[in-house]
Amino acid sequence: QVQLLESGGGMVQPGKSLRLSCVASGFTFTNYDMGWVHQAPGKGPEWDTRINIDAGNTSYAESVKGRFFISRDHAKNMLVLEMLSLNPEDTALYYCTRDRWWAPEYWGQGTQVTVSS
Repeated sequence: QVQLLESGGGMVQPGKSLRLSCVASGFTFTNYDMGWVHQAPGKGPEWDTRINIDAGNTSYAESVKGRFFISRDHAKNMLVLEMLSLNPEDTALYYCTRDRWWAPEYWGQGTQVTVSS
C-alpha cells in the first residue's frame, strides 16, 4: 500500500533552516506529482508546495515562496523540502502528500516543525 514516511522535523530558532525528507513506497514514485502540506495547532491543513512528475514544474504558496524549496530524488524515491528563514508562524505538523489532479490524495503521518526562540 501507499506509504509516505517523513523525517527531519525538529525545533529551531527563528531565521534558521530545516530539511524535511519523505521516503515513498508502495507505488511508482515517478508516476505522481508530490507535495507538502502543513497544519498548525488549531488550524486546518494548508497547502505549501507541489512538484510535478519530472520535477520540471514547481509551485508554492505565497507564504513560503522564496523560503521553501521542493525537490525529488527518483533514485531514492524521496521528496525533500528545504525550509529557509523559518519563523514562528511556520510551526506546524508537515505532511508529505502524493497528489492527483493537483490535490493531495495520500498523506504521510507528518513531522513536527517548531520555530521558537
